[in-house]
Amino acid sequence: MKSKLTIALLAGGVSSEREVSLNSGDQVYEALDKAKYHVRRYDPKTDLVRLVNDAPGIDAALIILHGPFGEDGTVQGLLDLLCIPYQGSGVLGSAVAMNKLSAKRLYERAGLPIPEYVVARRLEGIDPDAVLKRLGLPVVVKPVVGGSSVGISIVRRPEGLRKAVEAAWEHDPSVLIEAFIQGVEITGGVIGNDALEVFPLIEIIPDPSREFFDYTAKYTPGVSEEICPARIDPELTAEAQRLALEAHRTLFCRGYSRTDMMVRGREIFILETNTIPGMTATSLLPRAARTAGYSFGQLLDRLIELSLEDHGRRG
Repeated sequence: MKSKLTIALLAGGVSSEREVSLNSGDQVYEALDKAKYHVRRYDPKTDLVRLVNDAPGIDAALIILHGPFGEDGTVQGLLDLLCIPYQGSGVLGSAVAMNKLSAKRLYERAGLPIPEYVVARRLEGIDPDAVLKRLGLPVVVKPVVGGSSVGISIVRRPEGLRKAVEAAWEHDPSVLIEAFIQGVEITGGVIGNDALEVFPLIEIIPDPSREFFDYTAKYTPGVSEEICPARIDPELTAEAQRLALEAHRTLFCRGYSRTDMMVRGREIFILETNTIPGMTATSLLPRAARTAGYSFGQLLDRLIELSLEDHGRRG
């Protein structure tokens, strides 16, 4: 066995989350143990031909991409064709989780609790009165495909709904309108392939100046407070961790995931599952892993191990 593994670190890409991906990629590169790994960096925006040519010499890939053409199964499919192991979910899990509507439908079939919602498609237009009659106010408007809270808004007045939906249509032709859940926002990380481990929950408290955990709150140090473990009782904690596990399984995830939830009283609602959680200094999954006893470098080691294990299982 050779002394070092050659790791392809993919960061950048072409989505609206490109800068977040590049920042994450920089920090992942710094955290990887250079005594264990020879790291080659690739930006899918410019380096796909080089990646294809280098494939025979690559032992595994770390996909640090967010949004379309990175988190949605497209890059995963390319790596499958190149026989390169990679961390996280394969084509199916990545595609399903990236599309919030398909994820919600699977959550529903599995009996998992989610906020009530309506779909607004650009080609069909929207009837604001019918939506508000069904969901009431406030509501959350979000593109079906996307991440990092790009294109999301909270509507609190009837006259604001059409404008919010039209703004979200600029990011995706299909938009979800969800009943707003007032409560405590938490997130639960899961790691593993067949044997799964649930990380301690994180409670997210956006700065009072932010309506919710938006793009700025996610990626600007100090704009939100993150408490780990979350300040909820043991019974709710156990239920939230169970739901994170079930969401991971329901969406065919592999390797790792992070599921965002809202706690209202004794109820917990699943919002969405992320198959490539952020990997910056302010990111949630590395924070939860640290509480569980993993340094950032050890977390990356574990993800690489899981990628090789899963690749071997699939032959």
